[in-house]
Amino acid sequence: MTSRSALSLADHAVLALVAEQPRHGWAIVRELGPDGDVGRVWSLSRPLAYRSIDKLADRKLIRATRTEPGDGPRRTIYATTTAGRREVEAWLDMPVEHLRDVRTELLLKVVIGARRGKDIRPLLRTQRRRLRPIIAGLGKAATAPRADLVDIWRHESAQAVQRFLDAAIDAR
Repeated sequence: MTSRSALSLADHAVLALVAEQPRHGWAIVRELGPDGDVGRVWSLSRPLAYRSIDKLADRKLIRATRTEPGDGPRRTIYATTTAGRREVEAWLDMPVEHLRDVRTELLLKVVIGARRGKDIRPLLRTQRRRLRPIIAGLGKAATAPRADLVDIWRHESAQAVQRFLDAAIDAR
């Protein structure tokens, strides 16, 4: 897998969409728009989507395969390379590091994984194990004598993540 800092969340989202099926940039932009199936979870602007396409092509994770007519200039169709497919698979299996990334990155992985027919339960179980000590620590902070509203908020938010993971595992 490419180093985690090498590809952004935007790059991974674009790469995962291309890995589903070869696509042109405008199709990716539509999927990642606020009304797109993936965009309703995490959206990306048109300029950033095209920037990711260029970056992924430069890194040889996707390649142009052909062009086709469109409303205007011809559209370039991109497909993943072997390295790109490996990168997507590794990314989809990797839990997030922080609670704050559950709403964005983890949910994006869950949606994309489900679209691919992937069993997402192993990822969700690993995520639950990884977050368990963090959530326990936030519980201790929230019940400590000097706990404030921020401590309580963090713990309540963490418990919501725990409930989401439990429900998502049970729903599959």
